[in-house]
Amino acid sequence: MEMLATSFSVGSAPAKNDLQTMRQKAEELESVFLNTLVSEMFASIASEGEFGGGYAEETWRGMQSEQYAASMARSGGIGIADEIMRSLLLTQENAQTQNAEPQNNNNSDQGSNS
Repeated sequence: MEMLATSFSVGSAPAKNDLQTMRQKAEELESVFLNTLVSEMFASIASEGEFGGGYAEETWRGMQSEQYAASMARSGGIGIADEIMRSLLLTQENAQTQNAEPQNNNNSDQGSNS
């Protein structure tokens, strides 16, 4: 199987900056998911009366749900960012292991399938 060149196929451990960037992106993705959940929650709340409804409230609720979601993700969220990080690190570890295997093993395996 031919491996494609990715940031995960590098033979060294990720730098601290890379880990921080990966964590930030994982939290951003969790925030997007949480924003969807919070937006749906707000959509189910009836807002009638003198000060309820309208375009301004929809806009405000959208911004509020984004901020709630970002705050939840930064505070630990519901574990999605942790799972994303675990998956990314496992993928990188597997790529490093595959890159470390001698090429002779791959050639001898292909000959035995004939």
